[in-house]
Amino acid sequence: MRDLEPRDDLVLLSCAEMGRADAATIAGGVPGIDLMEAAGRAVADAVVAHHARQPVVVLCGPGNNGGDGFVVARRLQAAAWPVRLGLLGERAALKGDAAQASSRWTGEVAPLSLDLLAGRPLVVDALFGAGLARPIEGIAGELIDRINSERLATVAVDVPSGLHGDSGEIMGRAPIAAQTVTFFRAKPGHYSLEGLKRCGILEVADIGIRPDVLREIAPRLWLNAPSLWRRQIRRDDRGDHKYARGHATILAGPIATGAARLAALAARRAGAGLVTIATPKAAMAVYQGAEPGNLIVECDDGAAFARLLEDERRNAMLVGPGSGISERTRAGALAALATRRPVVLDADATTVFSKAPDELFAAIQGPVLLTPHEGEFRRLFPDLAAIAGKVERTRRAAQRSGATVLLKGPDTVIAAPDGRTVVNVHASAGLATAGSGDVLAGITSGLMAQGLTPLAAGGAAAWLHGDCALRFGRPGMIAEDLVGLLPDAMAAALASSSQASSNSSPPLGGEAG
Repeated sequence: MRDLEPRDDLVLLSCAEMGRADAATIAGGVPGIDLMEAAGRAVADAVVAHHARQPVVVLCGPGNNGGDGFVVARRLQAAAWPVRLGLLGERAALKGDAAQASSRWTGEVAPLSLDLLAGRPLVVDALFGAGLARPIEGIAGELIDRINSERLATVAVDVPSGLHGDSGEIMGRAPIAAQTVTFFRAKPGHYSLEGLKRCGILEVADIGIRPDVLREIAPRLWLNAPSLWRRQIRRDDRGDHKYARGHATILAGPIATGAARLAALAARRAGAGLVTIATPKAAMAVYQGAEPGNLIVECDDGAAFARLLEDERRNAMLVGPGSGISERTRAGALAALATRRPVVLDADATTVFSKAPDELFAAIQGPVLLTPHEGEFRRLFPDLAAIAGKVERTRRAAQRSGATVLLKGPDTVIAAPDGRTVVNVHASAGLATAGSGDVLAGITSGLMAQGLTPLAAGGAAAWLHGDCALRFGRPGMIAEDLVGLLPDAMAAALASSSQASSNSSPPLGGEAG
């Protein structure tokens, strides 16, 4: 199967991995103070580039983030900006590179107080870094609350203080920044839901860390972009025929018939050569009278579905959209899994196993993609739902189930059982509409029918799905609109050099229903 192609430029690093990148660079002969100087210079340059000269207050914490802040203050002052600097704690207590950066600042060092915000200055937040382990309280918390209540323009150093770099959780509170400057590579927290709300424009600055340190770190997390999977979806063989493009088979239900129809259309638009809808006899007329390109077969129970799948040309199955929470759906899902061919389980096909998830996990032996939203995830993995960090809980779910898990939302996470993970934020709030998830499931099954692994198909489908919504670009979008825009989204993905970049934050997305 055609798999994901990892890209160094799209890597997201955990706090520990970023620490390893710093340490390897220092061990290679670059002094830590040089990295701190480069980081502070990058933040100061961003301030000058994006803001008119005005009074600025730099809020420094007691660690290396605060050391960066001292460099920012010094460089802005040298550029003739009126600068005040406030420090949490005593200057004499600073250590290492932060102490050295502090010694180069010749201006006043004021204790943190709300008075620093008098006159509504531009704020540089250098209080706490990405690995903060406890909630922010005291005067630092009061300052953050005032920044947010007064909506002061804020530039964050590395992360908005209080946003955890790994989990994306808020440690008590965090400022809402207009801009965040981080270093070398972004972190998963930047692209969490809270990160999307609080980071503003995200800039990833080069501070002199060599990209080849990534080989030793061997990261397994990437920001989604077409360059990860574009070559896998390209089909330009003139000898192609419909059977070469795969045959997706969808187990449809008797009532919510629109769900399977949307999924079938999306699978075909995604490139599947044939798509069959397997329907109960009572609903056959509905499906037969709809889109003429869909193949319709009668299938009243799990045993009938199993017989249908004896034809090995049916090389990808989708169970769930409109299937119903029933014995037929449960048996159909198990029949699909028994083939060990590619399977997508969505919606009802995951919920039907909520009382016996181990039965589902034991049946997963081939390439499988589960596509739950948060509610369905909680039903299938109740003990994992409370884990801080969407990346971590999705990875654990994939490892436990043996399937690739696509956990939907504005920060969709796709994790393979081996730990490789993709985060997709290329989306819009318009996806929060009925049927949107059925379109996503259809795209994934269409791509898996063409030979993509669940991870590559999940990444591609999430990006294409979001791109369709962004292309619609106005209120009033419904799921049907997504299908019609899919060819344009695919053409753009195939033509792009690197559509998504860790250098900017995309619009806040919505959850596919």
